[in-house]
Amino acid sequence: MRILFSVLLVAFLSACAGKPPLRGTGDLALIIERASGHVTLANTSTRQPYARIGGLGDLSHASAVYSRDGRYAYVFGRDGGLTKIDMLAGQVVKRIIQSGNAIGGSISQDGRIVVAQNYKPGGIKAFDAETLELLAEVPAEYAPGQFSKVVGLADSPGNKFVYALFDAGEIWVSDFSDPRRPVTQRFPAGQNPYDGLVTPDGRHFLAGLFGEDGVALLDLWQPEKGSRKILEKYGRGEEKLPVFKMPHLRGWSVAQGKAYLPAIGRHEVLVVDVATWKEVGRIPVRGQPVFVMARPDGRQVWVNFAFPDYGKVDVIDTLKGQVAHQLEPGKGILHMEFTPRGENVWLSARDDHKILIYNTENLTRIGEITADAPSGIFFSSRAQRIGF
Repeated sequence: MRILFSVLLVAFLSACAGKPPLRGTGDLALIIERASGHVTLANTSTRQPYARIGGLGDLSHASAVYSRDGRYAYVFGRDGGLTKIDMLAGQVVKRIIQSGNAIGGSISQDGRIVVAQNYKPGGIKAFDAETLELLAEVPAEYAPGQFSKVVGLADSPGNKFVYALFDAGEIWVSDFSDPRRPVTQRFPAGQNPYDGLVTPDGRHFLAGLFGEDGVALLDLWQPEKGSRKILEKYGRGEEKLPVFKMPHLRGWSVAQGKAYLPAIGRHEVLVVDVATWKEVGRIPVRGQPVFVMARPDGRQVWVNFAFPDYGKVDVIDTLKGQVAHQLEPGKGILHMEFTPRGENVWLSARDDHKILIYNTENLTRIGEITADAPSGIFFSSRAQRIGF
């Protein structure tokens, strides 16, 4: 009996030896290494990497979304690549090339549909989240033979996806209730919408405009009312500065009933009352904002900047309505991501080849992770948030 037990124990240990250690999915991170086609996977509690995966193609403007359980990440590459990664096993499940040029994607409310937004050919494509089988395509043909680049794609309730057409100046809403037969509505937006976001409650879609001052707003609860222009006067009559990098609205910041948005071509953060969608203030900052991101509790808003100020970060105290701290954490700060409860923030310092981790309360650096030209940082906690 003792010999049999020993044999069974050895067999059990041998079987376990080849398996990755057990871990939950709620505190994982995926870091884009834009120059080398790699991603690094890390644990946000231990602040340590646990896997590095290559062969993901052009990641120069890559982003990622998560399955509902946080186990799988879907990485959208600039070269049209769509890669499904098992965050627990630390390996690629499947990779396809779905277009010639793409800049992001989203996942449906029920987690069954992954949608990629494409520059070339213009439009969106929907895939089965389990198999990456192509389910449907919505070409962004806004006039006969004319196709637009798609930007600002976000999921919204009811398995709908909202996105903007840069060349057409329109907002489209595609309903994938029947994944193989989507139904699309079109709304005018303004000149050259460059990015978009869905508010955390899923009600509103905002599209920033590059070709004119202002932001297009669509009430997704009442789409029949059409889109309307807000903030159209913030830069009127004033010359814009040269724009080296488009601001990103997806950092969507709300605190105490106010929204904080980057002002395109200006060294300002706009403050907006979300009840009326009217401007209620402007906060001067040290450069052209790229990401304006709120700590989860809304007390702080962190701002990074376009070239030549991309080594700086300003921290806004939302209670005081002004910049409270000015940091210069590293070279080429491209992205920021808060831990779910906001005690830490991770910054990608591309030119230092590091992820820098800060305590948000005392602003001390508490860790770093080596990465090859890192850019986007995506925590698995995004799986539970709408509009991503």
